Amino acid sequence: MDIFSIDNRKIGEAEKTYVIAEIGINHKGDPELAKEMITQAQAAGADAVKIQTYLTEKRVAKDSPIFSILKACELSFDQQKTLFYFAREKGITLFSTPFDDESIDFLDSVNNPCYKVASFDLVNKKLLLNVLSVKKPVILSRGMASRQEMDEAVLLCREAGVPFAMLHCVSAYPVKSLSSLNLRAIKKISEMYHCPAGFSDHTFGIEVAKYAVAAGATIIEKHFTLSRDNGAPDNPVSVDPAELQTMTNDVRRIEQIMGNARFGDVSEESGILQFRRPS
Repeated sequence: MDIFSIDNRKIGEAEKTYVIAEIGINHKGDPELAKEMITQAQAAGADAVKIQTYLTEKRVAKDSPIFSILKACELSFDQQKTLFYFAREKGITLFSTPFDDESIDFLDSVNNPCYKVASFDLVNKKLLLNVLSVKKPVILSRGMASRQEMDEAVLLCREAGVPFAMLHCVSAYPVKSLSSLNLRAIKKISEMYHCPAGFSDHTFGIEVAKYAVAAGATIIEKHFTLSRDNGAPDNPVSVDPAELQTMTNDVRRIEQIMGNARFGDVSEESGILQFRRPS
């Protein structure tokens, strides 16, 4: 498997699951709320926090039903710059999903350590190529994508020589049908592309995220909010600080249970070895 790391944190099968608290636009355009969310996510055990960087007019048409929501939640580049400084002072990784070329340039200027490509843009080759030109690690989300579309995005990453990971994702908010989740795809992605594979979780609660780790996810991305009563846009599929803490604790327990596929040399078997029956 190709080496993949963010801010010198290695990510892969032999490493601890990389837990991303996806703030997204749940800060509601308030940089002070975003700072508190970064603080709370770190306290709850997240390895990284992710935001979204965009100019609303370049992301959706003005007659889009979500234009006003996105506009109200848009953070200026200067406001985001303060968030990157804040996160570095706190000692937690902050990175972003860009949605336009200007946002890519801004993120490059603040040394954004990793670029997330949203499911909606996996087939946006122009944006993806611009992201890859920065030569920083990339996390791809594959919601809605066919095998051919995934292959094409991976080929662009390989041709650019950029390390990448891919998140299995179901682009529904929320995902209500268990049969839609298809968590076996996580291991298959890792096998097909020899890259770290993870899960971007749009379900209610934390149960499915834990199953995803057992299914082979080395990255878990979960939407995060301070309170589901505060009217943030993605609250229905978000966890609050207490739930994120429980999720990260449970993920660490699952890692212990799943182990590293070793054979022999199990210390707890030492007292039973005397009862073996060789021929």
